[in-house]
Amino acid sequence: MMMAAVASPAERAVLEEEFKWLLREEVHSVLRQLQEILKEASHRFNLPASSSEGPVKQENFILGSSNVDQVKGVLTLQGDALCQADINLKMPRNNQLVHFAFRDDKQWKLQQIQDARNHVNQAVYLLTNRSANYQFKTGCEVLKLMDAVMLQLTRARNRLTTPATLSLPEIASSGLTKMFTPALPGDILINFYINLNKLCLTVYQLHPLQPSSTKNFRPAGGSILHNPGAMFEYGNQRYEVSHVHKVESVVPWLNDALVFFTVSLQLCQQLKDKIAVFSGYWNYRPY
Repeated sequence: MMMAAVASPAERAVLEEEFKWLLREEVHSVLRQLQEILKEASHRFNLPASSSEGPVKQENFILGSSNVDQVKGVLTLQGDALCQADINLKMPRNNQLVHFAFRDDKQWKLQQIQDARNHVNQAVYLLTNRSANYQFKTGCEVLKLMDAVMLQLTRARNRLTTPATLSLPEIASSGLTKMFTPALPGDILINFYINLNKLCLTVYQLHPLQPSSTKNFRPAGGSILHNPGAMFEYGNQRYEVSHVHKVESVVPWLNDALVFFTVSLQLCQQLKDKIAVFSGYWNYRPY
């Protein structure tokens, strides 16, 4: 690749015109594509931007697993909130069927969905907070914009692909435990979260450890999913997890959103790469 330092004046002029065309035309074309894709992604989250848009529709998801039949349930998702949960649990000790559901006055916010959409909206804002006639003057200006947009998109994707790591005492003290009727038994813990395109429910069955227990007590740290045998202390009582049941349901629009994130990140990177190609023609950074 010939460096502009040794290029003829005519060659340099052609390169500079091509670079100006990139800044003037192609950058705006990519920005328009990104705006359209990310507005679609934002709509998938199904959260109204204002009360004038009306209520968000409710969607029912049947929870299941190929290797778990102790837990069955239906979750009702409305935007970023679980507005109803109807769960049946078969207790392993006596095969007793326990049923519990959200109280009518309770909803559980899924912070992952709310955060992901906020990051998408921030990316849309970055792409639209300049006039349609705005002209980029340097490649550096475009690179900074692409980096900022990619940061928001990466954070949005990570919120859906990386559930929070929680300790068992954190799950036990969560407000989620007080949302059910009848009240959850004292030896049951529940956690809801998003993992990629799935809405997940984990049920932990606990065994109280007696003060005279000879087991070596080792409290578990934070984790997305705790295993049987994990120990913790809560309310001056020590517990051991005896059984873990995880069931889930695919949420199609979460899958759509993840695809939109991937396509948008690729568009951003491709534009950055094109600008980087032009920099190779100069022995100084032309932007």
